[in-house]
Amino acid sequence: MSEAYIIDAVRTPRGIGKVGKGALADLHPQHLAAAVLKALAERNALNTAEVDDVIWSVSTQKGKQGCDLGRMAALDAGYDIRASGMTLDRFCGGGITAVSLAAGQIRGGMEDLVIAGGTEMMSLLGTMMAEDLAAGVRPLGLDSGNARLQAVHPQSHQGVCGDAIAAMDGIGRDALDAWALESQRRAARAVEGGHFDKSLIPVYRADGTLALDREEFPRPGTTAEELAALKPSFGGLADMPLDGQGTTFRKLINARYPDLAIKPVHHAGNSSGVVDGAAGVLLASADYARRHGLKPRARVVAATNVGDCPTLMLNAPVPAVHKILAKTGLTVDDIDLWEINEAFAVVAEKFVRDLRLDREKVNVNGGAIALGHPIGATGAILIGTVLDELERRDLKRGLVTMCAAGGMAPAIIIERVDGFV
Repeated sequence: MSEAYIIDAVRTPRGIGKVGKGALADLHPQHLAAAVLKALAERNALNTAEVDDVIWSVSTQKGKQGCDLGRMAALDAGYDIRASGMTLDRFCGGGITAVSLAAGQIRGGMEDLVIAGGTEMMSLLGTMMAEDLAAGVRPLGLDSGNARLQAVHPQSHQGVCGDAIAAMDGIGRDALDAWALESQRRAARAVEGGHFDKSLIPVYRADGTLALDREEFPRPGTTAEELAALKPSFGGLADMPLDGQGTTFRKLINARYPDLAIKPVHHAGNSSGVVDGAAGVLLASADYARRHGLKPRARVVAATNVGDCPTLMLNAPVPAVHKILAKTGLTVDDIDLWEINEAFAVVAEKFVRDLRLDREKVNVNGGAIALGHPIGATGAILIGTVLDELERRDLKRGLVTMCAAGGMAPAIIIERVDGFV
C-alpha cells in the first residue's frame, strides 16, 4: 500500500461573511476555490493534466455554490480538462473528509495526484435562507416528509445544542468566555508572528486588484469584560415556533432529554465566526512524488469517521479520537498538536476536559472563534494549520477533528516526514 503524502497546503484569508462588510463577499465561491487551485499548481509546478481528481467540500450546495464546485473551479483555475473534480457534503466535517478520501484513493493505488479541500461563502447563506423561508421551506426539514425522522432523531439548532451540552456537562459561561478570550489571544499572536504565512495566499479580483491578503475577522483587542457583556444568542431562538404544532428547538432536545434545563451561554464572542474562505491540500503517492521531484511534508497516518447523538449534534469529536487512536495504536501522549474546530466554545472545552489534554497543545494558534469557520473549507484549513505548526515547532504528529451536523465527526492524523517512508 502506498503512503499518501501531503506535498503542500494553501488557503485564502478568511473574510467577514457579510455582504457589504466582508472583503470577499462580492466574489463568486468558484473564484475563491480557483485561487487556491492556481496557487497549488504554481507553487509546485504541477502538470495539471496529471491531477487525477479535485475532491472539494461545500456544505451548502445550492445557488452559486452548486453545480460541482470542484470541477468548475479546476476549469476556472486553468487546469487541463483531464483534471476531474467532484464535490461532497459532510456539513462542517467536509474539509477533513475531502482530504481523507484523497488519501484513501492514493493509498489504495487508484490515484497518484489528488487535490482536496473546500470552500464556503457564509456571506451567501443569509440570502439563501431568506429565499427558502419565502418559498415556504422550513428549517431542519420540519415538513411532513421528515416528520418521522424528527420523531425518531430530533435535531435542533446547533447553537441551542451547544447550550444544551454546556448544561448537561456543567460547563459555565465563565469557562466558555475564558476559552474565547484565549482563542483571540493566540490568534493575534499567530498573526503577528507570521505563523500562517506559509499557507496563506492573497485573493485578487478578476480585474487584478487585491481583494484580501490578511485575516479579516479576528478581534485582537477583545477583553474579558466585553465578552461578559454580550447577550446570549440562542435563548430566544430556542423557543421560536417552528410549525403550527408548537415545535421549538428547545422541545426537540427535550423530546430526547426531558429533564435537561437548557440555559443560554453562547453568544457571538464564544461561537465560531461567520466568514468566507477556501483551502486546498495537495497529496501524492510516493511513486509520483519521486518521479516529479515533489518533496513530501507529511504523510496521512489514518483517518476515520464516527456518528454520535444527532439530537446533541456536537459531541462526536471525542468518540472520533478514541476510534482513530485505537485504529493506529497511538495514545493521547503520541499526539504533539491538536486542532479541534471551535464551532462553539463548549465543543473545545468539553474536548479538552474529556480527553484530559494539555491545553498548551490544543489550538495553539487560536481557532474558529477568533478566525472564523467557513464550513466546507475549515477542515482543510486546520490540516494546513497543524502541518505548518508542526514544522515551525519541529514536532511530529497532529490530530484534527471537528463536530458536524447530524451528530458526526471525522478525524485525521498526519505525521511529518523527512523524505519518503
